[in-house]
Amino acid sequence: MNLNSQTHTAPSLIGRAGGESSITIIGAGNMGGAIAEALLTIGGHDITVSNRTAPKLERFAQAGASVTTDNCVAAKDAALIILAVKPWLVENVLCELKSTIRLADKIIVSVAAATRGEQLCSWAGEGPQILTAIPNTAIANFASMTFLVPVRASEATTQEVKKLFDTMGQTLVTDEAHLPSATALASCGIAYALRYVRAATEGGVQLGFRAAEAQNIVAQTLRGAVSLLEKEGAHAETEIDKVTTPGGLTIRGLNAMEEAGFTNAVIQGLCASLSK
Repeated sequence: MNLNSQTHTAPSLIGRAGGESSITIIGAGNMGGAIAEALLTIGGHDITVSNRTAPKLERFAQAGASVTTDNCVAAKDAALIILAVKPWLVENVLCELKSTIRLADKIIVSVAAATRGEQLCSWAGEGPQILTAIPNTAIANFASMTFLVPVRASEATTQEVKKLFDTMGQTLVTDEAHLPSATALASCGIAYALRYVRAATEGGVQLGFRAAEAQNIVAQTLRGAVSLLEKEGAHAETEIDKVTTPGGLTIRGLNAMEEAGFTNAVIQGLCASLSK
């Protein structure tokens, strides 16, 4: 999928009420806020955002969302509930919801990392369809790599939730066993990619560019690299070969990076990121 040209289309089946899909996001922190921001920009959804502290809700109210500090009020009429709270709060939130409102006809998507599916099912009780989603913070810019695990959900529901997250980037349906690796590669990976940008920017300054100019050059170069990989059948090593003239500058630079441990450092960093 070309992220620069994709269209953002609202899903057609999730909880249509009054012509709009009814979605509640519980938690307005970095991830919950990013998802809310993206969905409000796309439009076509009846969005409610819940957070225990009111100040974080102001910007979502201004953008057209319903807001509340009461999770049960937020979730009561929602067809889809996105749990975007810290992992240690998920049990309390689900137990609170279960004791107050009917969850049997809800779809619950947890974006809390390291929360197992069996735990979600136990805390939510029988009835609701449950999925785990691991997006990254680029979701606010419609550029997330999201991993979706159907914990207790039909194929139709899984595809509809996938369709929703596809409007905010790309989504891969996988299993729970792959989530630690997915988190390392795509969620932690955002930080790793940006660390390369910072390092290359510092190198650009040493080469004579102003910092802002260097960062812009590196960012645009990465956009170009991504565009090359988006072509059907593309492979990173093939594209590298196209710019490594024998005896040329690029191969010298690559070899110097490898001598400093570039590839091994990336692999070791990813492996170190696996949750225990």
